[in-house]
Amino acid sequence: MSSGQMSQEEIDALLNGTGPVDTAVAEEETAPVDHSIPQETKDILGEVGNISMSQAATTLSQLLNRTIKITTPVVSGVTLKQIIDECEVPKVVTTIGFKEGLVGNNVLMIDVEDAVIIADLMMGNDGKNVEGKEFTELELSAVAEAMNQMMGSASTAMATMFSKKIDILPPSVEVWQSPEEATLENITDESTICKISFQLSVEGLLDSEIMQILPLETANEIVEIMLGDEAEVVQGREQEEMVNETPAPASAPVAPAPEAPKPQESVNVQKPKFQDLEQTGAKSSPRNLDLIMDVPLDFSVVLGKSKKTIKDILSLGTGSVVELDKMTDEPLEIYVNGKLIAEGEVVVINESFGIRITNILSKEQRITHLN
Repeated sequence: MSSGQMSQEEIDALLNGTGPVDTAVAEEETAPVDHSIPQETKDILGEVGNISMSQAATTLSQLLNRTIKITTPVVSGVTLKQIIDECEVPKVVTTIGFKEGLVGNNVLMIDVEDAVIIADLMMGNDGKNVEGKEFTELELSAVAEAMNQMMGSASTAMATMFSKKIDILPPSVEVWQSPEEATLENITDESTICKISFQLSVEGLLDSEIMQILPLETANEIVEIMLGDEAEVVQGREQEEMVNETPAPASAPVAPAPEAPKPQESVNVQKPKFQDLEQTGAKSSPRNLDLIMDVPLDFSVVLGKSKKTIKDILSLGTGSVVELDKMTDEPLEIYVNGKLIAEGEVVVINESFGIRITNILSKEQRITHLN
């Protein structure tokens, strides 16, 4: 009260042990912990996430052969407990550790129903009529491959932004069936983490939220790298401006001298210097066969060949027999994308024809065959 006096009702309440509670103390005890992160950090992580995950979405579009749309990311500081309380289980959680370039892990979370659709598309199906389908180890492996390809593309994009090599470890995929199973390595329930949320849609099949979770240590390192690059650029510009704006030293006025005939300018000719490719090629282009493991190739077996004239071809009809240049005991030729790589023999497997490889041709043998 403004007068500093208490009413009779307040006095009676104090005597009975039910007096007014200090609201300031109560609010302080029940106030939620602030897990917010600086706005500058949010902006930087949002920009990095927007570029890297857009590249990841492009890769996923190529894998699924579907149009993928992804929204602008929303960055927030939360705890693992908050994520568990807000999201619905079961969830498919993919953890990808950084091998080089960054510390910590990168975690992607997606609903099981949406993971089933992605797995069905990865296996060459249409992604429809999968409601109620069991999420087995086969689907888990398909989702792991999709997430691995996505984060590989995202890491490549980050490496370009950071001007440094970013390498990742193979993904670890698990399913959170209940909140009790929701744990992340080196992250406690009350640890502050960065949640980057995207709305991911696959044409006519799913429209779901996908969450990217970064430990605070990883997020801070990304911000430091980006701010460091910006500082270097600004510092370089300032030095350049200082050089350009430095006034020329004052000198006494000199009367203009009469123009003399200009002598012919000499031309300095020197041998050009080129960078030695053998020294840097192996270091800058590491071999990574995982990037091309899923590239399809045409595999064909040639039983034999024969040359015919147009007259011979026109005379062919049902029941005609064409003699080939192969003997019955000669090996057949095996081609990959039109290139001869091996020889083999015909076998029968469960009432189907097969080919058993008997010889892998060397480079010299392939050249000899072409000649």
